[in-house]
Amino acid sequence: MFYIYILYSKKSDRYYIGLTSNVYRRLEEHNNPPENKKYTAKHLPWELKIFFECSDSRGNGLLVERFIKNQKSRVFLEKLISEKDNPDYFVNLVENILKK
Repeated sequence: MFYIYILYSKKSDRYYIGLTSNVYRRLEEHNNPPENKKYTAKHLPWELKIFFECSDSRGNGLLVERFIKNQKSRVFLEKLISEKDNPDYFVNLVENILKK
């Protein structure tokens, strides 16, 4: 299963959206980068705001991730975060994205 995750950096007041099959491993990697050349290394530390299942296919997961990133909207990301206790919201969101 692949998951969309959203991280937040208080230091930079920025969000980061990613796709992974192991959310907690990725969070650890973002917070302990092997080199400081990565985007996330410049905004440490990161906190996990939300993650949700998107697909058992990496290809479909990438479509969902791309859709979310293409919104280029902090308001949209904060809406996703505010719905973290509403799994039906994410099921419907993913279904609607993958229908397109």
